[in-house]
Amino acid sequence: MNNKISLKIIPGHFATGYSHINFYIDMTSLKTRLNEAIETAKTMMNQNKGDIIVDTIVCMDGCEVIGGFLARELSKAGILSMNAHKTIYIISPEYNNGQLIFRENNLPAISGKHILLLVASVTTGNTVRRSIECIRFYGGQIQGINAIFSAVDKIENFDVNSIFKTKDLPEYKNYNINDCPFCKEKQSIEAIVNGYGYTKL
Repeated sequence: MNNKISLKIIPGHFATGYSHINFYIDMTSLKTRLNEAIETAKTMMNQNKGDIIVDTIVCMDGCEVIGGFLARELSKAGILSMNAHKTIYIISPEYNNGQLIFRENNLPAISGKHILLLVASVTTGNTVRRSIECIRFYGGQIQGINAIFSAVDKIENFDVNSIFKTKDLPEYKNYNINDCPFCKEKQSIEAIVNGYGYTKL
C-alpha cells in the first residue's frame, strides 16, 4: 500500500500473552519515527469508511504517535466528530493489576463517544476483545479497528483494517500454547513479545 512503510521480521520461537509465534514483527520505527508514523497514519486513514464518526482514538501498544497523525489525517479528510469540541481525542487505557482502565479525567473522551481502536498487531484477537470490553464498560461506542499487522480479519463483527496481513507474511504462524511445535521439539522460547516490544529470556 505504501512503499515508505516496512516491517522488520525476526524469526524464532516467541511467546505472546495468548499464543506462540514464529516471527517477531518489530514495528518500533513505525511507532517512533516521525516520517514513518506519518506515512502509517496516511495509509490507515485510507482504510476507514468515509462515513465513519470518530470522537476518540484509543491507542494500544504504544501507538500514540501514529494516533495523533491519524487524527490529523481523519480531520483533514472531513471525518466527523460529534463531541462538543469538534476535535478528536487521542488517549490510551492504563493497566491496573492486569485490568484495562480509564481514569476519571479521561472518561469524557470515552463515555458516549465514537471510538476508533488503534493497535500495533493482532495475533489471536484476545487483546482487542479485552480492549473492546473495556471501552464498552466505560460507555464508548466502537466504530472500527485499525492495526499495522493483523492475522485476523474480523473481531466481533468489526473488520480489522490492517496495513499488513498474513498474505504479506505467508510463513507467519501463531500456535495455541498447548500445540506449539517448537515446544514439542523442546526448543526454548527466545523472548516474550507484545505490541510494545520484546524481552529476551
